[in-house]
Amino acid sequence: MLSDLEIAQKAKIRPIEEIADKLNIDSEYLIPYGKFIAKIDLSILERIKNKPQGKYILVTAITPTPLGEGKTVTTIGLSMALNRLGKLTSTCIRQPSLGPVFGIKGGAAGGGYSQVVPMEDFNLHFTGDTHAVSLAHNLAAAYLDNSIYKGNRLRINPETIMWRRVVDVSDRFLRNVKIGLGSKKDGIPRDSGFDIAVASEVMAILALTDGLPDLHKRLDRIVLAYNLEGKPITCQDIKVSGAMAVLLKDAVKPNLIQTLENTPCFVHAGPFANIAHGNSSILADHIAIRLSQFVVTEAGFGADCGAEKFFDIKCRLSGLVPNAVVLVCSIRALKAHSGKFKVAPGRPLDEGLTKENIPALEGGICNLEKQIENLRLFGIPVVVAINKFSTDSDREIEFVAEKAKDFGAEDCAVSEVFSKGSEGGLDLAKAVIRAVQKESKFDFLYPLDYPIKKKINTIATKIYGASGVEYSPIAEQKLSLFTKFGYDNLPICMAKTHLSLSHDPTLVGRPRDFILPIRDINASVGAGFLYPLCGEMRTMPGLPSHPAGERIDIDEDGKIIGLF
Repeated sequence: MLSDLEIAQKAKIRPIEEIADKLNIDSEYLIPYGKFIAKIDLSILERIKNKPQGKYILVTAITPTPLGEGKTVTTIGLSMALNRLGKLTSTCIRQPSLGPVFGIKGGAAGGGYSQVVPMEDFNLHFTGDTHAVSLAHNLAAAYLDNSIYKGNRLRINPETIMWRRVVDVSDRFLRNVKIGLGSKKDGIPRDSGFDIAVASEVMAILALTDGLPDLHKRLDRIVLAYNLEGKPITCQDIKVSGAMAVLLKDAVKPNLIQTLENTPCFVHAGPFANIAHGNSSILADHIAIRLSQFVVTEAGFGADCGAEKFFDIKCRLSGLVPNAVVLVCSIRALKAHSGKFKVAPGRPLDEGLTKENIPALEGGICNLEKQIENLRLFGIPVVVAINKFSTDSDREIEFVAEKAKDFGAEDCAVSEVFSKGSEGGLDLAKAVIRAVQKESKFDFLYPLDYPIKKKINTIATKIYGASGVEYSPIAEQKLSLFTKFGYDNLPICMAKTHLSLSHDPTLVGRPRDFILPIRDINASVGAGFLYPLCGEMRTMPGLPSHPAGERIDIDEDGKIIGLF
């Protein structure tokens, strides 16, 4: 089989105007970026506001393993399959971070015959939205330090500064740095560091805003530090939010591209799901759902991460409620959740993962069980998609399908979109069409008027399966402080490992009877959530021994090679 990049480069890409025509998007709303990419002007929202809404499908997954579950592949393939069945469908996905693209992951456009194109542009700079986020974020950091340097009229306490700088490169050497070194003219020395750009609160805001005026207000509210009296210092206080909004005036517009089979695909924003809420933008969804019969979007990492945040954070703000949820799993990942195998990226797979092994499936199927339970807590019909690999046996597939229905899924279908494109997703698409006709009784996991601790405890016990929660002294102090400032009515965005239902990445399957440690809690007031830090969390990834970027190059004809 050809590589992902080779398949993408052989694709028959249609001019972006033709893709827009499928959705009846007039040329006046298109801002072309070359032949195959366009931004959508937000003025279209007024024109389409009275159009009926299409069906809204969320794609999520079991707890990820280093093997990958194929969530993006399934999202794109399902969209193409629904179109093949005559349902006008759009895809809504996040823009990838350059850190993982050049680091451990490679491309993020799907894979095989289920991809978005142009794949090279999508995976690299695209339309510059992430760069705009980085620049706006770092401008605020510079203004904050300058305010202290130029007399500190706001009486900012340097020890309370939480606004680090960002860069879209996985660089562990920047996690902790000392800034302001040199002479007095070079600033005031203090400890700081860098996060990866997609961990910026500005990126979360971009994904959750409903337009430029709201974006500006959210930027105003960002808390950067506290003054000597313990009161918050915001972007508005240091008079930088207006300039930040100017830098983001184009980034706030969603991007339109296409799949290999020319299905419309909206790409906008890229917040991580273990640090932020892990979903593409509300703006893209609002445009797509008024122009399509079906909209398929995905939430980052497992259902305990991206899907829970999709429901409790994104749905609260967007007012949109999904009609069905697709839960992606793979046979080999479920075997890995048995805990019997050591799995590492780039290393040969254990034979027990590639040959029929029902006992291993029996040991790891508990993760699928728990994630189905988690999704059913929100009252939405669940369809399980088995992302099929050539090593999967019929017995293994039958075992998982039977268990999925026993666990409460409405249906279970095999997906082969990676190797067959839309044709390999027809059974899944038909199952989804049936599921959206089912009655749903959507509800949030918790009301916003719960105290902060009660909201955290609800997520920890109901979604993760913890028996309780413990708080560090600093977390206790922050809880009191945030309640005092009125932040206690915000939803919760848990920051934890994506590799386990718990805080400990070594606990695979379905961990039970563990205590969830909250070592700190921070407030993203502009984005509109509190994020507790569970265990050790990294907001700046590092590079592996052999980064994916080692294989990426460009030939004499300007053709990109080695990109996944």
